[in-house]
Amino acid sequence: MTAGRDEFELIEALRTRFEAVDGPPRGGDLGIGDDSAVVTLPGAGQVVLATDLVVEGVHFDLGTSSPEDVGWKALMVTVSDLGAMGCAPSHALLSVAAPAGFPIERLGDGVAEAAAAAGCTVVGGDLSSGPVLVVSVTAVGPTPTGAPPLRRSGARPGDHLLVTGPLGSSAAGLRLLAGDGTAPVPAALAAAHRRPVARLREGWVARLAGATAAIDVSDGLTADVAHLATASAVGLDLVVGEGVMAVGATRDEALSGGEDYELVLATPDPDRLREAFSAQALRAPLDLGRCTDRPGVWLLDGEPLTDSGWRHRF
Repeated sequence: MTAGRDEFELIEALRTRFEAVDGPPRGGDLGIGDDSAVVTLPGAGQVVLATDLVVEGVHFDLGTSSPEDVGWKALMVTVSDLGAMGCAPSHALLSVAAPAGFPIERLGDGVAEAAAAAGCTVVGGDLSSGPVLVVSVTAVGPTPTGAPPLRRSGARPGDHLLVTGPLGSSAAGLRLLAGDGTAPVPAALAAAHRRPVARLREGWVARLAGATAAIDVSDGLTADVAHLATASAVGLDLVVGEGVMAVGATRDEALSGGEDYELVLATPDPDRLREAFSAQALRAPLDLGRCTDRPGVWLLDGEPLTDSGWRHRF
C-alpha cells in the first residue's frame, strides 16, 4: 500500500478487487460501501452484518478510558452501523488482541454490559496477544419486516435532513479528559467519549416512519453527510444552528469531531418522523437542512462544505 493513502480510496479499491472475483451483489443484497452488508444466506433469507474495531492510540487511550469502557465502546460502535440501517443486532462475535497482563476479563464486562443494552448475545470470537490493544466486534441481525433496511443511497432531492441528537459531545469529552486536569469534565461529555450509545431504537422507528436514508455520525458530520450525499447523488443545503451543537462542544467539534454515533436521517416528511419519535418517547430530531437536485454542490450555512472529518491514512 502507498503511504498516506486515503482510507476511502482504499475501500473502493478493495471493493473493486473483490467484485472482480464474485461480481457485484445480486438479488437485493448490499455489499461494501454502506454502514452494513445485507446478504441472503442459502435457505435462510437475508441478514444484516457489520464489523468494526477499536485500536489503542487511535480510537481510545487507556489513560482516559477503563478496560470496561473500551469493551462497551467496541460493541456499541459496531451495532451503531446496524442502527443506521434501521435494524437491530441479535448476535455478536468478539475478537481481542492484547498485550501481556491486560485485564481482558474487565474488557469483557464492558462488552457484556453493552450487549445487554443493545439486546444482543455474544456467541464467540477469538483471542490473540499483540503489542497494543485491538478489539474487533462483528454483529449480525435479521432483516426487519415492515420496511426494507435504510441505505445511504436512498435520499432524494427535497428530502429534509435531521439528526437524532446534538453533536460534538465525544470530541469535547476527549479534549477535556486529555487536558491538564485543571478543567472540570462534565459527566455527560466524559460518558459520550467513553461509552457512546448506538441509536438503535431511533433507526428502527425512522425506517418505519418513512425515512429514505440514514448514516451514523462516526467520522464527523461533514464527512458522513458527504458519504450520504455521494451515495444518493444529491446536493446538500445544510444549516447547523446552535441547537445541533452539544453543550460544552465547539462548532468544529460538532462538525468534524466524530464518534457521536447519532443518526443523520433523510425524509420527505419530517413531521411524520417527529411524531413517530414522540410516540416512542424518543428525543425530537434536530433540523440539519435539505437535500437538493444539484449533486456535488454541498453547502453549509450558504458556503461550500469542507469535508473535515476523520480519515485513516495507510
